[in-house]
Amino acid sequence: MIQYEKFTLKNGLKVIVHQDDTTPMVAVNILYNVGAKDENPEQTGFAHLFEHLMFGGSINIPVYDEPLQVAGGENNAYTTNDITNYYLKLPKENLETAFWLESDRMLSLAFSPKSLEVQQKVVVEEFKENYINKPYGDTWKYLRELCYKKHPYQWMTIGKELSHIEDAQLQDVKDFFKKHYNPSNAVMCIAGDVSLEEVKALAEKYFEPIPAGEKYERNIPAEPEQTEERRMTVEKDVPVSMIYKAYHIPNRLDKHYHTADLITEVLAGGKSARLYHTLVKEQKLFSQVSCYHTGSVENGLLIVFGNLSEGTAPEKGEEAIDQVIADFIATEVSEEELLKVKNKIESMITFEDMDLINRANNLAFYELMGDAEMMNQELDNYNRVTAKDIQEQAKHFFRKENANVLYYLAKEN
Repeated sequence: MIQYEKFTLKNGLKVIVHQDDTTPMVAVNILYNVGAKDENPEQTGFAHLFEHLMFGGSINIPVYDEPLQVAGGENNAYTTNDITNYYLKLPKENLETAFWLESDRMLSLAFSPKSLEVQQKVVVEEFKENYINKPYGDTWKYLRELCYKKHPYQWMTIGKELSHIEDAQLQDVKDFFKKHYNPSNAVMCIAGDVSLEEVKALAEKYFEPIPAGEKYERNIPAEPEQTEERRMTVEKDVPVSMIYKAYHIPNRLDKHYHTADLITEVLAGGKSARLYHTLVKEQKLFSQVSCYHTGSVENGLLIVFGNLSEGTAPEKGEEAIDQVIADFIATEVSEEELLKVKNKIESMITFEDMDLINRANNLAFYELMGDAEMMNQELDNYNRVTAKDIQEQAKHFFRKENANVLYYLAKEN
């Protein structure tokens, strides 16, 4: 059980304190409830752009990294379609430095045309390197557009297209910051050798004076239920052809979310799992095959994908995938197999919780979803899943009309 305490400042900032006196370091995690799904469809990529802008200097601190390095700290951040997360770790005696740095950039960034131009160039180069020039880099562009017709999960975190970042104006950026990066739209978690009283005093000193801002209320269009199979074929200059089959699954808070996760483990949790054993080792139709889900806060996707072996037609590869899934649905998983994947999940959770930053990150994330206590309930949620649940939900998820099929084929010379 992860122990913690929490309180809320007058401006709406939620604060979680997790005390761990076994380490001389302190982790500070600030999670903003904004991701790519909150963007204007005509101005995408802004949440990811802000991941960069937030390190470009704030209103009273010209360079974020310098004082943190002097204090012996390190930091990083990431953006998803659901959230933007900033985290740092530093010696506990320099905790106040973290509060000073993080509160100043929550108060306001040092917006300037030069800073925007610099970060635009960084993001544009990232877009080109990872999504345009990299083999298979545009896979998720095609998959998202195929799977989502209304919901803003239809575009990648980095954005729909380069022009949205290239054309971003300073006022657009300021408006996005004002709307999303404020105390009432954030959760802060402090983890390490700290006390509730110490954190409360620092939070009230540095964060409480920041104006709350208007509470952001989401109004995201729901994705209609898919009623027929969708297919797409692209040909690119890539080493080998691949197949992707994506199926809609429930949101992060749905009772069947954990069932979906266990399904991916049974199908692809190692080289003895069904997909690899059958399609790679026995039939040799694929050189690699796997299955995972997106872990989205809102309704996500379960993806089965594989690299076709030379000479394997995509239709034959897909037929073989479908047969493995059909066999999986036809018979309940054994108690031994189910216990094996549950034990693996337990080990993963335990290993992840050993890291201080991960604990701070997860406590903030679960609090954002409704209650930090959900972090302590995850293992119970997995253990409640039965073999019958897995069979029933697999049958529901893997319906033909719920399938989105992408053939990503290597061009023939």
